[in-house]
Amino acid sequence: MARRKDQEGRRAQIAAATERAVLNRGLADLRLRDIADEAGLTSGAVLYYYEAVEDLLQETYRNAIDRFCRQREHAVDQLTDARDRLRTVISTGVATGPEDTLPRLLFEFWPMSLRDPRVAALDNTLTERQIAVYYGVFVLGEAQGHFHLTDTPRQLAENFVGLEDGRQMDVLSGRLTRTQILRALHSQAKSVTGCNLTPPPPG
Repeated sequence: MARRKDQEGRRAQIAAATERAVLNRGLADLRLRDIADEAGLTSGAVLYYYEAVEDLLQETYRNAIDRFCRQREHAVDQLTDARDRLRTVISTGVATGPEDTLPRLLFEFWPMSLRDPRVAALDNTLTERQIAVYYGVFVLGEAQGHFHLTDTPRQLAENFVGLEDGRQMDVLSGRLTRTQILRALHSQAKSVTGCNLTPPPPG
């Protein structure tokens, strides 16, 4: 049991180090030595737990996807009103700024999906989980009578995820602020649901 805990702890250490190395160097220039240095280990020690760097990177991407999606899913599940859910799913999908590490980490991996079918499958999982959240919100909003949708829930969900992904880079690059992107997404939400998500001013 102690050995298993030690192994799990070492794998967690390597996983955290891989995330830091990806964020610091980017995937294009990343070497096994960079990950080992971040973890305070030798390259051989890293490969003891992972047969190849590609396996480690895929696990890192998979874990990042799960964290990102679970945060959104959990935040939305706490709410009962579809309007609050839509406001929340939009909010949790937009980076806070250029230093928001989890969205940055996800975008670092995106180019790999063009060359590696396994990474492409993970990227598809990320997309489908996000679509599923939006889809559920749109269906609920229609059922509650708050939304008057201009297209099918599935199509609107796909559109929002695509719009989100496209505008996310504006925030991560510092070209636009999170507030500007949220305003644009709220405007789109009003266009396709007939519902104004901007809360009224206090007082």
